Amino acid sequence: MILLLGCLFRNAAAQPIHLVNPILSGFYPDPSIVKVGADYYLVNSTFSYFPGLPLFHSKDLKNWEQLANIISRKSQMDFIGERMTRGLFAPGISYYKGTFYVTCTNIDNKGNFVVTARNPAGPWSDPVWLPKVRGIDPSIFFDGGKAYVVYNSDPPDYKPLYQGHRTIKMFEFDIENLTTIGEEKIVVNGGVDISKKPVWIEGPHLLKRNDWYYLYAAEGGTSVNHSEVVFRSKSVWGPYLPYEKNPILTQRDLPEDRKYPVTSTGHAQLVEGPDRKTYAVFLGVRPYTGDYYNTGRETFIAPVQWENDWPVINAGNAEVKYDYLADYKEVKLKNSIPQSGNFGYTLNFNSVLDPSLVFLRSCDSSSFSVNKTSGLWLKLKPETCMGYGNPSFIGKRQQHLLCTAETELTFIPEKENEKAGLVIFQDEKHFYFIGKSVSGGKHVLQLFKSTGDGQTMELLAEAPVAKEGQAVGLRIAAEGEYYSCSYASEPGHWVLLKDKLDGKFLSTHEAGGFIGCFFGLYATSSGMTSHNSASFKYLRYDGTDEVYKKQNTK
Repeated sequence: MILLLGCLFRNAAAQPIHLVNPILSGFYPDPSIVKVGADYYLVNSTFSYFPGLPLFHSKDLKNWEQLANIISRKSQMDFIGERMTRGLFAPGISYYKGTFYVTCTNIDNKGNFVVTARNPAGPWSDPVWLPKVRGIDPSIFFDGGKAYVVYNSDPPDYKPLYQGHRTIKMFEFDIENLTTIGEEKIVVNGGVDISKKPVWIEGPHLLKRNDWYYLYAAEGGTSVNHSEVVFRSKSVWGPYLPYEKNPILTQRDLPEDRKYPVTSTGHAQLVEGPDRKTYAVFLGVRPYTGDYYNTGRETFIAPVQWENDWPVINAGNAEVKYDYLADYKEVKLKNSIPQSGNFGYTLNFNSVLDPSLVFLRSCDSSSFSVNKTSGLWLKLKPETCMGYGNPSFIGKRQQHLLCTAETELTFIPEKENEKAGLVIFQDEKHFYFIGKSVSGGKHVLQLFKSTGDGQTMELLAEAPVAKEGQAVGLRIAAEGEYYSCSYASEPGHWVLLKDKLDGKFLSTHEAGGFIGCFFGLYATSSGMTSHNSASFKYLRYDGTDEVYKKQNTK
């Protein structure tokens, strides 16, 4: 059961609707979207988190509900042995004659695949692999009974002219047999202007409008030089000529010291809105300083203006805005968790787990259970979150620069290797962990920082437990570049264990890779066998970012 605490900003009026950015806050990168009738379906990358590829539904491009996870069974795949920043790269979603198609890349295992479903809520099929599609970011385009798969790939003859030299290639796609037809063709070599050595052309999509075929893609890499560029042709096979005013979206030329920046924008997909105008969903980040951010790459939206039959995203604005007005009716979704603006909610573990919760690399159903009285039980497993296995970990995304996550833990550790508590997790080498354990024969609360060696953690602080069998509250708070950890031996009486923890240590900038932070419920026996378990009664989240107050976002 989900208890919604409600958004902290004012509800939007029926018209006009306020589209509040990010529309999916936190680690929801590489968005792909499709419109089917009056409904919108959006899917994101998840890398080595499981279940993978969350699928969201909306009626208005503002309010989103997660319907499913597309990769939800171990029989489809898992990511054991892989770093958290590997796994599933950018998916693409499309629809044709009653069937949904999702393509994606499993970067370290077999490459590209397609899965299908008649109902977007699932079940989704096992993957059908596309061995001839050698690259990343595949996307299927349907056109007059035919289909094509377009993707990022190697340079001609596998001989790059410079670092980051890539191409966009295309195959015809057999809709019935889910396989490629014929030979691949290079449709873009390098990027907009190969003489300027453009890098990392990727995330391609095709669109047909007014007899033009538009091929648009990200260029410049996913960091601060990220952008979106567009080409067009009268034939689906090209030649594709670039727009002379490319890029059609970027934030790379704006002052770094501007207030409330959105950076690294790109990897966009265009879609028709309820008002029949065009909108773009794309990834971006919200740094707290420089290129430091912990919330990962998020999903944003902006209107698209067509200029001389060319699409321009966010036309007339230098900066991506946190609030766009659109002239159509808002459609709220009943019982959905809020995803944009300031909000809070509590996940009470008295039924099935919410689909937004994730595990590391796979799901071991024997390692947890849900009980209406005591909540979520996690068995202590030998695996730790420093390794590449599947520890007892269930996490939710950090979705604000300013936020708190807290839980109530009941746990009686028996040995010093047994630990359970709350972690703020970037990856295997970058996390903080506040938990209950044993030290010197006594029960204690301990705060650890990962060391990066995959074996040990650094003890930062320790406090005695007043009553060994009593439940204890655990809280981690984020304030931009700092975190703090607190505990409560009595409900509501929070005691600071340590503050001013270095948040940059958890940033994507410092950790590398492509993922954002998660608050995780975590229990481990640290490499040893244990029959012990820990109980978590709830997971409460509350986020409030200053930008929404300052701009009076609706």
